[in-house]
Amino acid sequence: MAYLDLQNVSKLFGGVAAVRDFNLTVDKGEFVSLLGPSGCGKTTTLRMIAGFERPDVGEILLDGVNIIPITPNKRGIGMVFQGYALFPNLSVRDNIAFGLNIARKPKKEINERVEELLVLVRMKEMTNRYPHQLSGGQQQRIALARALAIKPRMLLLDEPLSALDAVVRVALREEIRRIQLELGVTTVYVTHDQEEALSMSDRVVIMKDGLIEQIGKPDKIYRQPKSLFVASFIGTANQLRGELVNGNCINYHGRVLRLPQDDFGSHDTAPVLLVRPESILLHAQAPDLPRANILEGIVKTMTFMGAVTRIVVDVEDERIIVDAPAGQELSIAYAQHVWLSFAPEACQVMKE
Repeated sequence: MAYLDLQNVSKLFGGVAAVRDFNLTVDKGEFVSLLGPSGCGKTTTLRMIAGFERPDVGEILLDGVNIIPITPNKRGIGMVFQGYALFPNLSVRDNIAFGLNIARKPKKEINERVEELLVLVRMKEMTNRYPHQLSGGQQQRIALARALAIKPRMLLLDEPLSALDAVVRVALREEIRRIQLELGVTTVYVTHDQEEALSMSDRVVIMKDGLIEQIGKPDKIYRQPKSLFVASFIGTANQLRGELVNGNCINYHGRVLRLPQDDFGSHDTAPVLLVRPESILLHAQAPDLPRANILEGIVKTMTFMGAVTRIVVDVEDERIIVDAPAGQELSIAYAQHVWLSFAPEACQVMKE
């Protein structure tokens, strides 16, 4: 039986559905991210789990018990917000101990738990500081420690890293995942940042307009998106549109592009060919690759991105994005005529 189970959950605001027919099961100790654009319903879903919003329809079960009638403070759920929400007049130690003091735990137990958490979030040297004396990343670590102090049944995080700069975000997401794995706490994480969701999660829930578009492991969602929305929202994807010919090719601006063998017969008369930038090879001269799909175009932009250089090629007035490994682009220049090649197996065929 799933540890957290949302069954047919819906929530309306002023007659507008924020979340519709939401079904999700989360196993004990699992890290699941809700990912989607602003307004897709992910935070509303999190708030319903926490008890700050009540669903109009459906049930939310935690360890087999319907928690909807239970008030937020009785659910045993820890929550970390985007804005930290630390008490400015309390020290780091007292912020972490707040929930334990409210629960009237023995002083010895509180001190031991606070010390344990300070070590866990690597903030032991900041014990007596106040929130205004901490950086954003340090404040978020304390907010996480405070949420964990009560030994919650599960942990909810609502875009906790969005206010931080890029370097701190990367470091802190690694810390959050380390702590989650170390404690084995069941976690639901809300974000609009695909890199965060893909790098941290056991599974990702893609949402759009209050509905679930796809649920799956990060690598499967990236490699096998079930809709054009998911393909566009997760990573970068070239979308090539054309007419189906001979049942196993498409006519793309007069060029015949082969489809993957396992997609034969599974598409309509005007399919969309999805190709990831890293699956396309760039050539300064016409390649001799009989099985590959070949396109020609003109280099429009070249952007250095560290491990790869992102090259935008104009092919029949359409942008094709290529991620060339560092060094491969050295023989390529702006406005140069180039050839692109990619295997049929590198494509995914989707309906418009």
